[in-house]
Amino acid sequence: MHKVLTAWPAPAKINLFLHVTGRRADGYHLLQTAFQFLDLCDELDFESRADGIICRRSELPGVPADEDICVKAARLLQETAGVSAGVDMRIRKRIPMGGGLGGGSSNAATTLWALNRLWSAGLNVEQLASLGLQLGADVPVFVRGHAAWAEGVGEILEPVELPEPWYLLIAPPVHVSTAAVFSAPDLTRNCPPLKIRDLLAGAGENVCEPVVRALFPDVARALDWLAQYAPSRMTGTGACVFGRFDTKAAAEEVLKQFHDEMPAPWRAFVTGGLNRSPLLGFIQPGEQDHPGHLN
Repeated sequence: MHKVLTAWPAPAKINLFLHVTGRRADGYHLLQTAFQFLDLCDELDFESRADGIICRRSELPGVPADEDICVKAARLLQETAGVSAGVDMRIRKRIPMGGGLGGGSSNAATTLWALNRLWSAGLNVEQLASLGLQLGADVPVFVRGHAAWAEGVGEILEPVELPEPWYLLIAPPVHVSTAAVFSAPDLTRNCPPLKIRDLLAGAGENVCEPVVRALFPDVARALDWLAQYAPSRMTGTGACVFGRFDTKAAAEEVLKQFHDEMPAPWRAFVTGGLNRSPLLGFIQPGEQDHPGHLN
């Protein structure tokens, strides 16, 4: 049967802090961070096809279809669940790419949930999160859909309830290489572990900021400009930075200043913090609970 799912949301995230607490024998860094979603979302459409072909119908600059994490997510679910159907996918990008906002990981999570429905694959949240981890360390938090305290390489998740303020998000016109940041010799790799209560009391920083400041002057400029109005912080390994505000109106006032002072192609957004992903509103009761057949 021909099916269509439209306007499924894929929210951005921010890292409220990011510590590196050590390194595994395989070279992966051990992290502590807290993820919170934003109401800034990409949107994805899915249309089933009977021939088994997975086709991305949208152009994404610099991302060939075979390298698109959404295409990889679709193929992984198709193979794992033994699905013979295919899909046409369309993506409307609103989240800046390469900015540490998790747009690709979020798109992959939305693809897994939507195709689980479209193809009647019947996988539950644990199974989808396991597939997501094969695609990237950030994908499971988007699959689960709750703000989370994260450890390990980012895959050990504990749901948390955090304040939901307004943020002014600034996207400098640069792309930061995560690999370059984590390979930098002066990256702090021995942060003492925090507890969730420490974060709620105001502790924590992003240890990648000094490295990115040195490598990317535009990120340093964004952090310093925003610090005039609110404590500023980089999300993930950058390049996007955010400042917290108690009200939407306060954030919008600073956004006006931004538009007056910072020329294109600099971008900025006023966006609300969310502990619950908008994606969860598209998942039906019971879909998260019952495991399907895995090949």
